[in-house]
Amino acid sequence: MKTVITLLLLGVFLTGAFAQRPRTLEKESGKTEVAPAPKTVKAKYEGGVFGYMKTMEGTLTFDDENNRLLFKDKKPPKEIHIPYEAITSAFADTQKRRPAAATVASQIPTIFTMPAQFIKTKVRYLTLQYNDPDSRISGVTSFKLENKEMLNSVLATLASKTGMTLRGDIYVRKQDEDSRKADPK
Repeated sequence: MKTVITLLLLGVFLTGAFAQRPRTLEKESGKTEVAPAPKTVKAKYEGGVFGYMKTMEGTLTFDDENNRLLFKDKKPPKEIHIPYEAITSAFADTQKRRPAAATVASQIPTIFTMPAQFIKTKVRYLTLQYNDPDSRISGVTSFKLENKEMLNSVLATLASKTGMTLRGDIYVRKQDEDSRKADPK
């Protein structure tokens, strides 16, 4: 009997000793390299730029020759451009929205339409905060992009072209010392 109790106690102490050893650090698997974005991407303008009130569908283009981000509407006369130097921060935003068909189906008064109330889709937005020194206008604008991979690649490419750094989940432009002294807020 003493041998059985001794073996059981020895087993308990040995498992406790193995459980207390230090853990090894694993490499961060969440940080993956993002592919560079193509020069032109399909997007939908959601509003925020002074003078352009309505939503528009078109293309978002990196205009490196003129150092600006350019949105062209499908209809030729509308163009929105934001200079790279005017962009102060950028981030990826995801919102859950109910499609119009699910909203209509959920309004029919039957018990079978109950699942339509739970249908939601994820909508991906590139949100930019800008401060244009030429026109002295600042604001927040957003562009709806098709998927998460495209959004992440556009965001990373824009951050590298504008010289922004990552702070948390948001890319920000560090303010110069001269501009901080001139504008004490």
